[in-house]
Formats: sequence, C-alpha cells, structure tokens
Amino acid sequence: MESCFFTTISSSSSSSSPFSIFSIQGSSSNVGRKFSKSCMHPQLLSCQLPKPFLQLNGRPKYRLNQRRSAYLSSATYKETISAEKQGWDLGRFFKTLYFFNGPPSPAKIVEFIIEKLSGSSPEESEKKMGTSDYVLVVGATGGVGRRVVSNFRKKGLPVKALVRNEGKARKMLGPDIELIVGDITKESTLVAQYFKGVKKVINAASVIIGPKEGDTPDRAKYSQGVKFFEPEIKGDSPEMVEYIGMKNLINAVRESVGLRTGKLLFGFEDQLSKELDWGALDDVVMGGVSESTFQIDRTGGEGGKPTGLFKGIVSTANNGGFTSIRTKIRLPFSSLRPVFRARTVSDALPFNPSNVVSFQLMFSKFEYDGKLNPTFVEGPFELPLSTIKAYIKDPITPRFVHVSSAGVTRPDRPGIDLSKQPPAVRLNKELDFVLTFKLKGEDLIRESGIPYTIVRPCALTEEPAGADLVFDQGDNITGKISREEIALICIAALESPYACDKTFEVKSVVPFSEPFTVDPENPPPEKDYNIYFQTLKDGITGKESLEQSAIAV
Repeated sequence: MESCFFTTISSSSSSSSPFSIFSIQGSSSNVGRKFSKSCMHPQLLSCQLPKPFLQLNGRPKYRLNQRRSAYLSSATYKETISAEKQGWDLGRFFKTLYFFNGPPSPAKIVEFIIEKLSGSSPEESEKKMGTSDYVLVVGATGGVGRRVVSNFRKKGLPVKALVRNEGKARKMLGPDIELIVGDITKESTLVAQYFKGVKKVINAASVIIGPKEGDTPDRAKYSQGVKFFEPEIKGDSPEMVEYIGMKNLINAVRESVGLRTGKLLFGFEDQLSKELDWGALDDVVMGGVSESTFQIDRTGGEGGKPTGLFKGIVSTANNGGFTSIRTKIRLPFSSLRPVFRARTVSDALPFNPSNVVSFQLMFSKFEYDGKLNPTFVEGPFELPLSTIKAYIKDPITPRFVHVSSAGVTRPDRPGIDLSKQPPAVRLNKELDFVLTFKLKGEDLIRESGIPYTIVRPCALTEEPAGADLVFDQGDNITGKISREEIALICIAALESPYACDKTFEVKSVVPFSEPFTVDPENPPPEKDYNIYFQTLKDGITGKESLEQSAIAV
C-alpha cells in the first residue's frame, strides 16, 4: 500500500507539548522484532496539545519519546526512580498472550509445519498465488474500455474489468480476463469485498447514444461518430449512468484507492467513525506491574467530540517501566527503523512492508540503543488520540481517471452559437440532459478527495492512434479523436503527477473531412504524454464562464 501513517492527537485544555511515538510490530523471521518510524507529518510538528500528555496528579509536563541532543546518564536517572519489588499478576500475563495470539489451534500447528517444510508461510504462499494490486477498468466492453484492457494485458499489468454482462465480456475480452460483475447504476451490486486490491480506476462507462433509425450492419454510423446521425439515448438514462452511477462507483472504490486528506484508520471525523481493536501490551510480559488500557471518551475530544484515550499507570517496580497498546490489524509501513528491545538492529534484513501486522503506542523509560528517556516520570498518565490516517505517498499520481466529454459546460453558456457546436451540445435537452449530468458526475469526482484526471475527448472515432494532438482547457474546442488514443492517454495519466487533479479536452489536428490512417511499415513514434500533461493547469473546467454569468445576473 502506497501510504505513510501519522497520528493526529487532540485533548481538551491548552498547552504546547508536541510529541510522537511510533512502534510497529512486524511478523518476520526475527520473532518479536519491532520497527520504529521517524517520519512526522508537517501538521503534527506544529500541533498544540491542549492537555499536556502525562500531566496528572500535579506532575510536571514532559514529552513522550522526545529525542534530545543530550541524555541523562544511567546513574543519574536511576536515582530518581524507585524500583521496589511487587507481586506479579500472572493472570494478566496470560490474558495478554491470549489477546494477541489466541488459543492454540490445529490450524496453527499445520501452518507451522507447512512453513518449516516449504520454507514459506501459508500467508506468503497465498500472496504468491493471489492477485496483486490492480487497476479496475469500468465500462470495459465499450470502445475505449476494451482498448484500455487490451493495452494493460499486452504489458502484463494486473487489471480487472467491471462489467454488467459476463458472457459478453468473456467473448469480447477473452476467457481469462478477471471480471467483477456489477452495475454502477445499482449500488447493491457493488459489494465492497469485490474491490479489495483496487488501487487505481479508469472509468470509461458512459450512457449509450445511438442513431434513432438504427445503424448499418458494419456499424458505419458508430464509427463516424455522433456528428453524422440523429441520436437518441439507448438504455439507462444519463442521470442514472453519469450521476447516480458515478456516485455509486466512487463510494465503492474510495476505501481502496486512497484520499488526498488521508484514509481514516481510527477516529471520529465529520460523519465517519472508525474504531480499532486495541489490546494492552505492558511490562507484565517481563514481570513488571505497569498497567494500561484504551477507552473511547465520547465527549473528551476537541469541541466535546469523541476521542480515544490511552491511559494507565507506569511503574519501574520489578525492573519494568513501560506500557503500550497495540492493534491486531494489518497496517503496512514503507519507511521504518529496525529496533529490537529498544536497540537499533544494524544488520537487519531489508524491510518487507507486507510483514507489518499491527500498530503500537508505547510510553517507556527506555529510549534507543540503551539510553533512557530523560523526561520519564512514573505514575499515572493519559494520551488522547483523535485520529490515525494513511496518507498517499508523494509524488501523488491520479487514482481515478475518468473519460467524460468535451462540451459539458456549453449547453447553459451565455452567448454561445449552438449552430457551431456538436450535436450533443445542441441536443442536450432532447438527450435527457446528457452533458448536464456528465458535468455533475465530474463534480462528484472533483469533490471526492480522490486524486483524479478528467479527460474530455471530442467526437470519438475508430481511427488508429498516432495523429498529432491538441490538449486544451476551458471547454472550447471541437474536433475528433480516436478511441485508441484516448485509451493510451488514460493509461499514461495514471502514472503522471502532472495529470493529477487536471481536467482537459483533447482532439486530433486532423479535420473531420480527412480520415487518418497509419502506414504499418512506418508507424508514428510513441507519444510522451507527459509533454502535454505538463502544460495543464489546476482548476480550469469551463465552468468559470457559467459562474461569472451567474454573478453578473
């Protein structure tokens, strides 16, 4: 997963005491190894903690795991800590083991035997056989969609197709294509588990427009484009496909593809709520008596909002001195520092993020490499924890590429000469406001928080790719462009940070009156679409003229 994880912390009074602690448990050949992450999100660096962490019962302020240039010596440190012998809670020790490991089972014994015999765990074997992260192509049996699928498969890249008709898709795309059978106009068919592993989406689904009087046997009118026949809507309405369908699709893939603002893993934000299964992992595992817990305080956060609360009592008795809580979920990290029992592992094997299985918060008297936490004071403590999010790693590239249409802002544009516009613009009302709903669907993408590219082709043709292109913004151009070219542009946009959050129109320089052909013996060179993407600007959609006219009125 292309993500970096950070904590955002809040409490209920005022102070300036930022802190950080990241401890991540990895499942690797080195049993019990931990990895500590040193990266910080810019927002957290300047975070103001309203209530100082660990300031209970009148104790002085101090920071959790705050690294400093100078450390107290071990001798000085030990003088400030009492270490009396206390009774060990054997029951809590077994409770901890049970929470994280569960009861022994025949299945786990079999897994252990398989791992020893084969040299790899069943989990690893399953990963090798299963599909990796993939691109989902929506509208995969359409003119653009099937070309996208074909190009991905030629490159050997993992791709799946969302289709309504499995038989038609198998016949058109091949018997071995991985399919998700569903209909974007029917939310109930877009089951969340179908979209696990979806990291990027190319949406080429569109309302079907065809000739009123029908087409020729060789689909000549389809190949010519909408310009040359009297069109009508076939099948589902533009509202259902372009707007309701878009809303359903975005909701289905949002969790998988990632948001610019971060994917909420834990916390309470707006109308969203995510809770994790936390368990205490205290120094009782080594004979100590410190004790912690994690609770949800429904009114303890900023503005009386809910927050999580990591709290307890830390003691150095029985040579202990740490408390922590840990999840049992899979949270992959990509940049970690190998640490085992508070010591850096200098000869650690290369880190495999697929081995990360949980996230841990810890308060400890120990720092790294035998040094002691200079701000540690034993006794009661508490840490309010508002959110944990996963952020997309820079540079951010589009996660959702959508094929829309040129002309979507023109039907209501004041002063426009409709006689010079394509049929879809002139007939927007007769075609059930197709362009109006395409624009509404675009707006859903722009507002979703998913990094996107919106491609607006002019009239689509069956001509080959390769002609020189014109990229433009503001929704003003007319012309034609091949479906094959649009498919290649969509694929290129997925990998380009220059295409991220851009909306643009595109056409060929070849006029309608001239068919474009390619000499198989001398094909045109492959295009570097980044050259075009780099000319694009943010925030230009063509809606600007509509908004200005509304203000003028």
